[in-house]
Amino acid sequence: MPDSESLARLAEDFSWLPDWLVATILLLAAVGVALLGHRIVLRTVRRFVPAHHAFLHALLDATHGITRLALVIVVMGAVLPAAPLEPPVRAAFAHALIVAFIILLGWSATAAITLASDYYLRRSRFDTSADALARKHLTQVRVLRRVAGTLVVIITIAAALMTFESVKTYGVSLIASAGAAGLIVGLAARPLLTNLFAGIQIAITQPIRIGDAVIVENEWGWVEEITGTYVVIKIWDWRRLVVPLSYFLEKPFQNWTRQSTDLIGSVLLWVDYTVPVARVRTKLEDFVRESKLWDGQVVNLQVVDSNDRAVQLRALVSARTSPEAWDLRCEVREKLIAFLQQEFPAALPKQRAVLADTGLPSLASD
Repeated sequence: MPDSESLARLAEDFSWLPDWLVATILLLAAVGVALLGHRIVLRTVRRFVPAHHAFLHALLDATHGITRLALVIVVMGAVLPAAPLEPPVRAAFAHALIVAFIILLGWSATAAITLASDYYLRRSRFDTSADALARKHLTQVRVLRRVAGTLVVIITIAAALMTFESVKTYGVSLIASAGAAGLIVGLAARPLLTNLFAGIQIAITQPIRIGDAVIVENEWGWVEEITGTYVVIKIWDWRRLVVPLSYFLEKPFQNWTRQSTDLIGSVLLWVDYTVPVARVRTKLEDFVRESKLWDGQVVNLQVVDSNDRAVQLRALVSARTSPEAWDLRCEVREKLIAFLQQEFPAALPKQRAVLADTGLPSLASD
């Protein structure tokens, strides 16, 4: 790369051109040399990286834009002193390079966080919904990655803005005065900060994890995604319920898979008082043992309620996951109803009526 003295002598050779045109040519040439050099170096490096090194290829893809911007900043910074520019224009270009460098640092930090988290998840192979520990680590990594990314973006924007003298003066005076403007800014940023700290708390305390079966706002579904500000619940009918992160710290909700994915499902049936409970219990055990959805732990039948017309039977069955528990409940309910219809139709619920002789003449006799 030529030094500043060589560039200055080159600029003198074109002294017959306007200064702004010479400066433009030098800066554009610097950008072109940087882009061309970056492309050549990247292609050369890719040739020497074996095809089976997926991480190295992912690293090159993720840092492609970062290294290109870094090379452009370095080359333009080397060319800028030789460009025939007025001091105010030169200062503006130098300030733009400083802002670009700050953006480069923030971009690099975000890419490093993403690469580290992806590498950790890839090595750990969190691909089973039944593993509570895997879902715990998956949730922590994804939430903390988004929170860290948000903090990096905020710090980068703040650092870039503080390079402007007017913004710096206003910021210092605002902090010094701590007046009404500071209060307004604090109130405006409250939702962002609330969800930001809620994300950190959720990642540490784990009230919910990706893949958990939950009931939120009377809707049953699974935690599909946890971002830096909201949670996406995939409802059983494939709708999506979007809930702020702070909701899970401020309001009660049901988490069916907090400790493990194993669930006990219940099947309720209203039947007549003549139902043979022992026979139904035996048949329930036969149905459950034949099912591939049962996890081999819980199967039971109890009479849990009664009124003046019927009694209520509750069948308890267990399964490995919430979807399997739901399917097992539906299967058991269907088979029990079919069993009662075929073997004990009189045991199905019915309305009773008593016919009393009042002694009055009937219409038929007339």
